[in-house]
Amino acid sequence: MTATGLPFQVLVYAAAAAAEIGGCYAVWAVLRNGAPKPWLLVGVCLLVIFAWLLTLIPSASAGRAFATYGGIYIVASLGAMWFLERTMPDVWDISGGLVCLAGAAAGGGVGGVNIPVGRPGQPSPVSFPGGLT
Repeated sequence: MTATGLPFQVLVYAAAAAAEIGGCYAVWAVLRNGAPKPWLLVGVCLLVIFAWLLTLIPSASAGRAFATYGGIYIVASLGAMWFLERTMPDVWDISGGLVCLAGAAAGGGVGGVNIPVGRPGQPSPVSFPGGLT
């Protein structure tokens, strides 16, 4: 199952960002802020959900989906910083986030151009141990 329409892809990327930020913040809270250790389990579960969500993005390569997600993650992290930590992003945070979103959109992800590598119907020119392609 993959996300096909642009609105659904945006929703999947947003949900992935929420899951990753929540998972990482749960680990941060335990290790840095003394939160109860069971929050580590919550963090791990959220990080697994994050990884699963990215598999729903139709892309010729995982790297392209991850790179597109990276721009969205940066902006979502700034929003989480503002909401969770009550630290307002400054002009550099905002301008950097906008640059990252523009790069993510141009790089082949949400609304971008997805250029496949290799010929249709042919195996990928890249191979991984264990037969992953």
